Amino acid sequence: MNKKLISIAAVTTVVFSSLSIAATSNTPKVLDISALTQLNQIHDFVVSPKGDSFIYRLKEGIRSDNNHLYLQQLNSTTAKQLTSNKSGESNVIYAQDGNSIYFLSARSGSSQIWQLALNGGEAQQISDLALDINGFQVSNDGQHFALALTVMPGCKTIQCTLDAQAADQAKMHNVRVYDQLMVRHWDTWNDAYKSHLFIANKAAQGAFTDASDLMPTWQGDIAGAGEVSFHPDGQRLSFSAKYPSKDEAWMTNFDIFEVDLNTKERVNLTAENTAWDAKPVYSPNGRFLAYKAMTVPGYESDKFTVMIRDSKTGKTRAVAKQWDRSVSELVFADDNRTLYVTANDLGQKSIFEINPEFGDVRTVFNDGTAGKIAVSADKVFFTRHALDAPTNIYAIDRDGYQLKQLTHVNKDKLANITLSEFEQFSFKGWNDEDVLGYWLKPADYQVGNKYPIAFLVHGGPQGSFGNMFHYRWNAQLWAAQGYAVVMIDFHGSIGYGQAFTDSIARDWGGKPLEDLQKGLADITKQQPWMDANNACALGASYGGYMMNWIQGNWSEGFNCIVNHAGLYDMPSFYGSTEELWFPEHDMGGPVWQDSEDYNKFNPAALVKNWKTPMLVIQGELDYRVPYAQSLGAFTALQRQNIASRLVMFPDEDHHIRNPDNLKVWYQEVFNWMKKYTN
Repeated sequence: MNKKLISIAAVTTVVFSSLSIAATSNTPKVLDISALTQLNQIHDFVVSPKGDSFIYRLKEGIRSDNNHLYLQQLNSTTAKQLTSNKSGESNVIYAQDGNSIYFLSARSGSSQIWQLALNGGEAQQISDLALDINGFQVSNDGQHFALALTVMPGCKTIQCTLDAQAADQAKMHNVRVYDQLMVRHWDTWNDAYKSHLFIANKAAQGAFTDASDLMPTWQGDIAGAGEVSFHPDGQRLSFSAKYPSKDEAWMTNFDIFEVDLNTKERVNLTAENTAWDAKPVYSPNGRFLAYKAMTVPGYESDKFTVMIRDSKTGKTRAVAKQWDRSVSELVFADDNRTLYVTANDLGQKSIFEINPEFGDVRTVFNDGTAGKIAVSADKVFFTRHALDAPTNIYAIDRDGYQLKQLTHVNKDKLANITLSEFEQFSFKGWNDEDVLGYWLKPADYQVGNKYPIAFLVHGGPQGSFGNMFHYRWNAQLWAAQGYAVVMIDFHGSIGYGQAFTDSIARDWGGKPLEDLQKGLADITKQQPWMDANNACALGASYGGYMMNWIQGNWSEGFNCIVNHAGLYDMPSFYGSTEELWFPEHDMGGPVWQDSEDYNKFNPAALVKNWKTPMLVIQGELDYRVPYAQSLGAFTALQRQNIASRLVMFPDEDHHIRNPDNLKVWYQEVFNWMKKYTN
């Protein structure tokens, strides 16, 4: 599955010793990288079929091996630990009767499915395949399992894939050979093995040892086990995938396929739509299949509209087509018609109820970032985080009232930490249109003082720096260092209507730059404690591109710049990135087809204007924005004798994931900023 080109790059921080969470004083402290990496994280959240309990996986800090499942009753404030095996668990699914759960675990030596009764006893192994299971779904009756396995296309048996792996390991040479794109994706070179969808039946006794490939000849991958849905009768399933073709690198045509599990016949339900179709889910009675669909081919940030297919009539229709938001999660209520969805909305990620019959859309919750949702008879359960709160689990009545926080997994760890205040603001940006952003006060804010500014520019570029708690790009960490933090959702950001998102295409250096300039001027006027003459700009990916663009067009606005994985030379970027649909849409086509954008908005063409000290950071395994882009920027800086520093991470990709590398990342960033601000 695609991960956004210019996603927000990974980051974390090394703070000054006076801010260490390890101090024994009861004096409130501010958030630092040590505290951030020790926070408990909630994953694999599922609600029981009756809606009276829920289960989540709790990872106790980034480094912790304590990564287990917990059960909590709806009317309780405490959770019961269910598992303790050192291998951990993932991909948790409730059995339809609510009496047991299924999950993946490597406790037997490879990743297999296990079942755990909730009334006590040990987990029982359900699968025993010779290959790791990457993900799975289970039918309502518990008799069929849909599996994601990495196999050699064309193989009719799992043993065939094992033989192919053994033959590869025995080869004396090391070479990659390709006849078509894509040759690599995100951080990995493509090889001959693909992620295929298999079906297996539960064994009468013990664990099943074999499974059938539902797409045996495909030279391509499914979109993931999370995009597989069993029909309630267990006789068919639907999944999302991109059918293999030579235009894979420049087209976004994922489709929804339905498979009859008795005949293994596969039907493309969305063949007429050559744009992106995703997230199939059946209604509880099986009559309807809902999914989300884009309409613009080759564009990954088009609006996802809810679609419903009626199995009785075979007709498909768009729901709430005029609603100008792009859907993320979607689930059916038990009435088989009402849908609950999440969508970015004005700096939040909110929950909405949709009436498919009339197309009515009603807001259920809109404060912070809602994640995975589940619906019971009378409640909506969801995960939620915000600029001042890491993830917890909440419930709200379906009418949008009676919000209740169900978990407080970091209550003790945050007890003596003061998180900075924040506020959303608006201003008139490009074309005098309303633009929104957020600011945070420094953690040590005192009335009457002026504070330097950390001006954070999000990636995507069709992304958002909204009301979220991010583990790699956490605004609280800059506030803890004494900075006023400013983040602007410039033209091109998501959650403000599709026209607003689309407006950045063919105008990378235009509207967004004007919004950033006007936004910073406006907020420093609104909040005079922010020192407009004492600011550093920071960005990653498209945000890094904007750092390079600022160097050539607005360098006098900042004391320093931090550029992580930023695009520097647009023509060479086109020839070295992997998902060509992105530059072809946003830049107006391939680089050779008279598209002026590659030169018009090319930072490399304006290096003679560069003068601001810049820190350049890059992961060498980044195939989205290959590291030569950062080398080019650093070369331009050094050759012109501009203060600069290059930090390369050989084992990182577009994000910095290793906790030790994260600490170095933040240490480099804060030291650079401290050098040029006061």
